[in-house]
Amino acid sequence: MGRKRGSMESLAMKSFWRNKRVLITGHTGFKGSWLSFWLNQLGAEVFGYSLRPDDDQLLFSQLKLEKTINHQIGNISDKTLLSDYLLDCAPDFIFHLAAQSLVLESYLDTPGTWQTNVMGTVNLLESLRKYKNSCNVVIVTTDKVYKNKEWVYGYRENDQLGGLDPYSASKSAVELVTQSYRALFKKQNMSILISSARAGNVIGGGDWCENRLIPDIIRSLISRISIEVRNPNSIRPWQHVLEPLAGYLCLAKSMSNNRMFDEAFNFGPELDGNRTVEDVVKAALKSWPGKYHININNSAHYEANLLKLSIDKAQSKLKWYPKWSFDMAIEKTMEWYKSIHEGVSPISITKSQIELYEKSWR
Repeated sequence: MGRKRGSMESLAMKSFWRNKRVLITGHTGFKGSWLSFWLNQLGAEVFGYSLRPDDDQLLFSQLKLEKTINHQIGNISDKTLLSDYLLDCAPDFIFHLAAQSLVLESYLDTPGTWQTNVMGTVNLLESLRKYKNSCNVVIVTTDKVYKNKEWVYGYRENDQLGGLDPYSASKSAVELVTQSYRALFKKQNMSILISSARAGNVIGGGDWCENRLIPDIIRSLISRISIEVRNPNSIRPWQHVLEPLAGYLCLAKSMSNNRMFDEAFNFGPELDGNRTVEDVVKAALKSWPGKYHININNSAHYEANLLKLSIDKAQSKLKWYPKWSFDMAIEKTMEWYKSIHEGVSPISITKSQIELYEKSWR
């Protein structure tokens, strides 16, 4: 029964997205590449706007997206180029993923982080003031937008915003920017709906960024060296990349001509996914054997030790539910990297994982 329902919902989702014009900012990044590939598979006409891929952002090239979607290389801070491209694309939907998304980098370049995350969002939404068509916009932020009180409860969408590190603070500010423009567009009776999506710690194949747990694990395994674990007891809401992306798609679809969905939504794992960093390492080594050692990070920079999300709202209003358990998320992540290491086509393994996920879609 569940399998049939999932199949029917998958067909409905494909039917909905077919021929829709979709603009993705940050399309060359990890999540942006997965989303671009998935929407292309669903039959959407995908447009991307992003910086040129860094050396560590190989997924965009591995999936040959430069040949299958329309895209513009540009800085989100370039107001004129962004506005002109947006108007040319004439999108039905926008997913705003462009961001400086690393906590450590936010300390190294705090002004740049604020410029990209906050003013980049302002530039996008300001461009929409000239847009005459209807458009549903999903602003992607993070689970780190909340004022972290290091408590055992999952944060709800109406909990206090905050952020002690520059990255988290900038993303909290993005939420305020989003609220402001949402109110403005509503007052002006514009056919533009804006929601925000707050996801957990996303993992999956194709993430090659420095100072991220899974990529660090993979590089160590490939080099046959011991994995250095710096914050073994930190608890995060781990989830496979397809989980929040499915949430974004579900949210955007639900927003069509319905203002009750133009607000903030959390997309995190079930309680099973709230695990320590060391739990992730141990689970990964079940799929790809290796060794690890603990080297406690005594950095002077602030980093939260405990962070969880409540997903009751998304479950109740959107009927969105996580499909893959913590173990499944780790297994599929490691399967992707191991397959690539063994010579399997990145396009093939990415497509097969999406198809498997769609079977459980409901």
